[in-house]
Amino acid sequence: MKYGALLGWGITMYAIMFLLWSGFVLYGFVDGILPRLVSLVVLMAMALYAGQSLRFASWRDILPYSIAWLIVVALLDIIFSVPFTGWALFSDWNVWVGYSLIVLVPLFAPRLRRHSASPMTRDSHES
Repeated sequence: MKYGALLGWGITMYAIMFLLWSGFVLYGFVDGILPRLVSLVVLMAMALYAGQSLRFASWRDILPYSIAWLIVVALLDIIFSVPFTGWALFSDWNVWVGYSLIVLVPLFAPRLRRHSASPMTRDSHES
């Protein structure tokens, strides 16, 4: 088990999303669907990168990490967000979509790595 990746990526995902949304609030970019879409794209990119950084060949190997990242993020939400927003935070469907993306998106990392590695492997044999 890679404990640095286990805790580090959960903290990193939380910190970047917290900073991103704080910036959105600061500049008044919170209304409508666009801020939500931007947030989701950033979260999915981070989650995919986190999954790829593990360098595992199977989604089964990544799943314990992505579940741990969800737990870390949820605990940080409880520590940092609940005191300001209350427990109603967890009644927002956007929070649950984010949590599900943290668990599910990294599972696609091995599949995407194989597809992106295939053309490079083919090109290196042709030269």
